[in-house]
Amino acid sequence: MPFVVLGMVSFLSWFVSMVAGGGSPLVLIPLVSFMYGAQAVAPVITTGMLLGNIQRLFYFWQDIDWEVTLWQLPGVIIGSILGAFALNYINLEGLQIVIGIALLLMVANYWFGNQENTFNLKTWQFLPLGFGNSFASGLIGSTGPIMNPAYINYGLLKEAMVATKAANIILAHVIKLCAYASLGTLSKEYVIYGVVIGAAAIPANWLGQWVLSRMSNDLFKQVTFIFIAVSGVLMLWQQRQFLMVW
Repeated sequence: MPFVVLGMVSFLSWFVSMVAGGGSPLVLIPLVSFMYGAQAVAPVITTGMLLGNIQRLFYFWQDIDWEVTLWQLPGVIIGSILGAFALNYINLEGLQIVIGIALLLMVANYWFGNQENTFNLKTWQFLPLGFGNSFASGLIGSTGPIMNPAYINYGLLKEAMVATKAANIILAHVIKLCAYASLGTLSKEYVIYGVVIGAAAIPANWLGQWVLSRMSNDLFKQVTFIFIAVSGVLMLWQQRQFLMVW
């Protein structure tokens, strides 16, 4: 029964993340934490995200922006390694609060600013962005759609965003899994849970790419920022007890 629940929620999260440009772990993180404990979140989510994003590349290989991917590569490698090894030394609750607030500020900047282009972004800037995102992801399993505004302002929408994100996510998750394994935090049970999440991505990605191909760019951006707002609220809600102590 727990596998059925995990599979159903994973299917829904993968589908939503396809049409909203990412963020499926934000639905799965609280579920995995509740079912298997907080220590399972990073290795389980990382395993599932690796498998699901590998499949996405089969759909969108031709849409990858390789220039952005190559600029992110050094930052992704270094950030993923440092984040995975710093897992036991950083206040994860505080980090999630910072990311949640950042997501809501991005949404406010989009809705109340210039919706066509809220900030200018150069290709080289994806190197430090890739580092920061991968470092934080190594600590908490996923940073959700925090990179989406950067991709949108650079001009990557729909299939191009999903494909480019998937290419970078795969590399980051491979590195993190190696680090988790070397630290002894990647158990056989965690791998099985992650495989369930990854298997649910197969039908969800197929349905999601069909819907995505029929969405306009404007609708995609609207859906993306709505999901960013929801993600920010979810992150803060998950840490509500920590905020109350503050």
